[in-house]
Amino acid sequence: MADLKNVAPLADFDWEAYEKGDTNANVSREAQTEAYDGSLNKVSDHDVVDGTVISMNKREVVVNIGFKSDGIIPMSEFRYNPDLKVGDTVEVYIENQEDKKGQLILSHKKARASRSWDRVNEALNNEEIIKGYVKCRTKGGMIVDVFGIEAFLPGSQIDVKPIRDYDIFVGKTMEFKVVKINQDYRNVVVSHKALIEAELEAQKKEIISKLEKGQVLEGTVKNITNYGVFIDLGGVDGLIHITDLSWGRVSDPREVVELDQKINVVILDFDDEKKRIALGLKQLTPHPWDALDPNLKVGDHVKGKVVVMADYGAFIEIAPGVEGLIHVSEMSWSQHLRSAQDFMKVGDEVEAVILTLDRDERKMSLGIKQLKADPWENIEEKYPVGSKHVAKVRNFTNFGIFVEIEEGVDGLIHISDLSWTKKIKHPNEFTQIGAEIEVCVLEIDKANRRLSLGHKQLEENPWDVFETVFTVDSIHEGTIVEMLDKGAVVQLEYGVEGFATPKHLVKEDGSQAQKGEKLQFNFEDVQRAEAREAKKTTRKAAPKEEAPVVQNQAASTTLGDFDALAELKAKMKAGEE
Repeated sequence: MADLKNVAPLADFDWEAYEKGDTNANVSREAQTEAYDGSLNKVSDHDVVDGTVISMNKREVVVNIGFKSDGIIPMSEFRYNPDLKVGDTVEVYIENQEDKKGQLILSHKKARASRSWDRVNEALNNEEIIKGYVKCRTKGGMIVDVFGIEAFLPGSQIDVKPIRDYDIFVGKTMEFKVVKINQDYRNVVVSHKALIEAELEAQKKEIISKLEKGQVLEGTVKNITNYGVFIDLGGVDGLIHITDLSWGRVSDPREVVELDQKINVVILDFDDEKKRIALGLKQLTPHPWDALDPNLKVGDHVKGKVVVMADYGAFIEIAPGVEGLIHVSEMSWSQHLRSAQDFMKVGDEVEAVILTLDRDERKMSLGIKQLKADPWENIEEKYPVGSKHVAKVRNFTNFGIFVEIEEGVDGLIHISDLSWTKKIKHPNEFTQIGAEIEVCVLEIDKANRRLSLGHKQLEENPWDVFETVFTVDSIHEGTIVEMLDKGAVVQLEYGVEGFATPKHLVKEDGSQAQKGEKLQFNFEDVQRAEAREAKKTTRKAAPKEEAPVVQNQAASTTLGDFDALAELKAKMKAGEE
């Protein structure tokens, strides 16, 4: 207030005019009005002009365009520009210079739209970085407001890494580059990734120039696939193959890592241009074989889980990264061909015995049959010759039946050892596969792990009795059951079968005996029959004489001239030997 005392009044101030209310007595009112109008901008409706933000709140922005009144624009029209502040210059569209209330009506949105197409083309030509507002999601990407135009932002152009959640970008203002414009359809495509790639390219060159095999770097899990994991090393990507994630078997990489996880990796290899970089994770830890218990040896029992199955065997993981193979032959003492799947499956917990152990080659073979005693160790005590048992029929051959007494103990019943009296052509006439059969141990072959077995030996030899019944020159009734080229099979009493040659099938009336007929047959001494045959052979070699009269009867018929009996006795003798 002290300074005001020194202010002197104007010497030429007209105090009388001031008292009368005329503050500018020397200037006419028309001149004053003209001077005031000249100080204002000349604007017209629908013009686009620049204005200055003079105030703003959450709802409205007040803009001065140098007109007699200021315009108010909704804040929503500036949502693409969250950094708007007082003093900024903005373009506005004059909708109405004066409404009913005398208010200037402006629109920033329409101003942007009127110039948008020219500006977006300039941005493309000049590779200009522009701002845009992400409005919403759409199929394959996002819709972005750029200069009032709805541009398309493809999902692949949002970031250098795959985007899993698009919604986090909705409502954000971001920087973009215009990458494509379709002039005919007025479609605009923008990219945010292009800005990032430009920044990362310099970092990438620096990182690649320093890469060395064996180098350990920190990276971020960028993507997970069925065959491996892609790691972002700060602008350059590398791949950890699924086999390099862990020393143990990995069926899904997600068991080891997760997206966006930061991990240390080692560089295993890269191509000459360093575009493909192979990384490893398991190499950062010691090999499990090196940490294996040094006291573990052949014969020890171990436990593990079945991780892989094959027809020839199963791989057992006894520790992460340490596996052993159980071959199918080591799963059972049985020698029958079987698949490993018959014994176990993936995921089973098993106990096994170490059969071989090679730490240098990192190989181990295991067995589970060794958990049980070998049945052939004391075979003579458990199955002595002459002992009787029940076996299961496993297979047929033309010469006999293979049976299994217990797992790992097999034997053969020769076809001649099935019956004392019946002539069996094939074992399937006697039994069937899978059936049980009683056997008697005839012989033990421990070296080849085979038993010679018999079935007929369970009963006494009936031929010891038959020899007293079917004596020489005795006559017995028999039924012809089968006709053959060399004769006929005759069914006798007590289940005995005989064989008669064609000459002995001529009846008394001269007719030939037929199948199904019952006739009386005479038994002759085998030696006498052989002598007669020899005599006939001599006669054939001598000069022809008058032929003897042949009696027309079926008498003097032997048991196939005892051919069948002789053959049967020979087989019995061979079987005993």
